[in-house]
Amino acid sequence: MSKANTHFHSIHTHGLVRVAAATPIATAGDPAANAQAALALAREADAAQVDLVVYPELNLSSYAVDDLHLQDGFRAATEQAIATVVAGSAGLKPVLVLGAPLHRNGRLYNTAIVVARGKVLGVVPKSFLPNYREYYEKRWFASGAGLTGLTMEVAGQTVPFGTDLIFAAADLPDLIFGVEICEDYWAPTPPSTQAALAGALILCNLSASNIVIGKARERALLAAAHSARTCAAYVFAAAGPGESTTDLSWDGQAFVHELGDELASSTRFASVAELTIADVDVGRLRAERMRFGTFNDAAVAAGHPETRYRRVTFDHRPSFADIGLHRAVARFPFVPDDPARLDEDCFEAFNIQVEGLAKRVAASGAKRLVIGVSGGLDSTHALIVAAKAFDRLGRSRADILGFTMPGFATGTDTKANAWALMDALGISGAEIDIRPAATRMLEDMDHPFAGGAPVYDITFENVQAGLRTDYLFRLANQREGIVVGTGDLSELALGWCTYGVGDQMSHYAVNAGVPKTLIQFLIRWCIQTGQFDAATDDVLARILATEISPELVPAGADGAIQSTEAKIGPYALNDFFLHYVVRWGMDPAKIAWLALAAWGDAEAGDWPPGVPAAQRVAYDLPTIRHWLGLFLRRFFQTSQFKRSAIPNGPKVSTAGALSPRGDWRAPSDGTAAPWLAALERVPGKPSE
Repeated sequence: MSKANTHFHSIHTHGLVRVAAATPIATAGDPAANAQAALALAREADAAQVDLVVYPELNLSSYAVDDLHLQDGFRAATEQAIATVVAGSAGLKPVLVLGAPLHRNGRLYNTAIVVARGKVLGVVPKSFLPNYREYYEKRWFASGAGLTGLTMEVAGQTVPFGTDLIFAAADLPDLIFGVEICEDYWAPTPPSTQAALAGALILCNLSASNIVIGKARERALLAAAHSARTCAAYVFAAAGPGESTTDLSWDGQAFVHELGDELASSTRFASVAELTIADVDVGRLRAERMRFGTFNDAAVAAGHPETRYRRVTFDHRPSFADIGLHRAVARFPFVPDDPARLDEDCFEAFNIQVEGLAKRVAASGAKRLVIGVSGGLDSTHALIVAAKAFDRLGRSRADILGFTMPGFATGTDTKANAWALMDALGISGAEIDIRPAATRMLEDMDHPFAGGAPVYDITFENVQAGLRTDYLFRLANQREGIVVGTGDLSELALGWCTYGVGDQMSHYAVNAGVPKTLIQFLIRWCIQTGQFDAATDDVLARILATEISPELVPAGADGAIQSTEAKIGPYALNDFFLHYVVRWGMDPAKIAWLALAAWGDAEAGDWPPGVPAAQRVAYDLPTIRHWLGLFLRRFFQTSQFKRSAIPNGPKVSTAGALSPRGDWRAPSDGTAAPWLAALERVPGKPSE
């Protein structure tokens, strides 16, 4: 096994770093005890392989000690506590971001002290000092706003001092962080915004932040919004048990947010010390900034903060060992695990499609919709969207013309389901047997099948798919209608569609922005929320239970039908790959690693509501590697020409669409070679 493969299972190989928000047991003003509490959590973080630990504001002195901050004896004790922690950090791996008051040039500052392996990397003073309601910080502290390019003495070391500091590991790409303190976070212009524009990917907040009703929600709201707006991770640590409760109380809230999502949160009002640990994907954050042009425009508008910030580098010495993963990876990235969010997302997705189709009908002046109904997932979903669109327009469903077009391999059950669905929805149904026309075309081509030979090649398949589409377009001409496309986002990604006069083409591709896994959930949502009547729901449930098949090749001697997923891979994995390729542009090795984290253990983690037991399976790394390789070949090399010529259709997911007029532009004659070469770093071949 290569050296690269031995590191494959390390978070650091794939651009993640482990962060922790610390909630130590505080005191009402005992710096020596606070130092020991900080070191205890630092040692715990070291054992947990944490890279960066953020402590609460003034954790080494205590926050709520008021005028004691101005006592010389207390300041001396605090400085000794700082020296104790600095010395104790020498043999520990994590970078520590500690809070303490420090005096410089006749002023006392509320500061964050960044310490790594016995060395003080720098000191960042608080910019915004609250002096309203219960806060009185200007009585004790000077603002650090505008202090740049300075140094000071800390624990016997001369170190950088100022609000112009970001910290970067020299030996671990993208471990780059900035620091702000409590009120800085509530300001209209948080200092961390400038730090992010200067390159910081992790923003740290040391906070005291007493608790009042509703404040926990406010903190989380700010972190979610700020991490999304700055394309960053936000690590927040508030003071907890042990602070003085003379006039205030403390809940010890701590959390980690990334791009608007909460990765981890603490136990509030706990009576014991705690580390809130999460693995932050800094590689993803860096890549998102590259594709989010507005972020870079903001840096220009701010006068390029990177030219004003000092970057303090340090050797982090990561081991690249397998330390597990402190991060949930959704099996279905297009589908939330949380039932409330799932309901909301399904409502939005379904209505995006309905509104898109309704607008196209109104704009085109079409009197009717024409749709091929196979009894499979995609045509079923397109048909129920069409039914809702006509309901919304106040049009009769009888003007939706559904055609079932049996071919050489059409199953009895799917055909029956197609008719049952059309009848239940009250549309105008009809049947056109394409076998005579297909046989004539195959005869004209001298295809062996026409002579009785069981040759089921791509020509045999596409003659059927092409005839169906040809009929639909001519029927639309005849009936003053437009053809509703049924193909989905997953099929476009894989090129699993017949080009031109085939299911790749329509007048409006209503499913083009919806991946296969989401279509399954949307149909379940329609059943659960009573979008249609009981008869329709019964048919929809039967269709959901049917194996996915193009039904173009007759069943074999064993009776097994043509299986789409046996040919191109499980849609659950393909949609996972699609999300990380299109939305995030990730390296194939990282995608495989994430897929293993999500799919390697069927018993671990949460499944979204409604996933049938039969689909709750696990995939090992060799299986993931195999199907990812096929996905990369199909996506990057063999199917772009189909996507370059797709009809209009609504974008549905933030993960993107594949229209050349929207999210995705790529050469039709490209190659998958770079992605397949990267896949070689993934262990899982027989020799490994």
